Amino acid sequence: MNPTMAGLSAIAMWSLLALLTAATGDIPPLQLLAMTFFIGGAGGVASCRFRGIAMAGMRLPCKVWLMGIGGLFGYHFFYYTALRNAPVAEASLIAYLWPMLIVLGSAILPGERLRWHHVAGTLTGFFGAAMLVWNAAAGATSTGSLFGYASALACAFIWAAYSIASRSHKQTPTHAVALYCLAVAALSLLAHVALEQTVWPQTPTQWLAVAALGCFPVGLAFYAWDHGVKHGNIQLLGAAAYFAPLLSTLILVATGYAQASPEIALACLLIVFGALLASGRVLGIFNKKAAP
Repeated sequence: MNPTMAGLSAIAMWSLLALLTAATGDIPPLQLLAMTFFIGGAGGVASCRFRGIAMAGMRLPCKVWLMGIGGLFGYHFFYYTALRNAPVAEASLIAYLWPMLIVLGSAILPGERLRWHHVAGTLTGFFGAAMLVWNAAAGATSTGSLFGYASALACAFIWAAYSIASRSHKQTPTHAVALYCLAVAALSLLAHVALEQTVWPQTPTQWLAVAALGCFPVGLAFYAWDHGVKHGNIQLLGAAAYFAPLLSTLILVATGYAQASPEIALACLLIVFGALLASGRVLGIFNKKAAP
């Protein structure tokens, strides 16, 4: 698959992350990390065995292990914590500030150049996302909600840093992500046993939500994103990632986890326009019209 298209498919899968996380019930964050990352890692190992890719003996620099494990563990720990301590729609959308940070931060990478339309489009998308969370964040007076919003903000910085750092290690094979996932599952299990009380899913729907999380947003999406940010157009992917909060919000509204409002409609328009502007699509349209 084309690397940029692979990255876009990951964005589509992540639009289900908030809904599926909310549908898992009251499973503690570390336990949910262990369960979903084991599914995602085991699926990657099985795929490598099927394709004849040897996983044994893979040697990676320590900084690559720290990047992969730290990025995946840190983002999802704070994400699950955010959704357990703040309204699901608002916390999810705060976490989706990472596209702005990726587009802006990608300018430090070799061979990349930050242009005015990247900044303008990213800021437009940022204002759209901010509209969706401003009222809720301003009204968050409980310690739990404030902690949830702070955790969501930590998600944005961690995932942006992970994505940009991945671009700097193109030589690392994508199937190494399976090892990252299994390592995160093991660390999460140890931390869960030490710090949390085990809460198993109570209904078939909750079990299905856990399985779907591990297979797609916390599984296949990682491999697709890794391939995309290493070999595709990272600035386009960072801008297009603003469609994730758009899709996520629409899904949450459709399933009853969020309420529809004029603010949501206007914010969604800003997010879409910002993504198109940052990717250069809007400029391409105007250039075609101006051509003789």
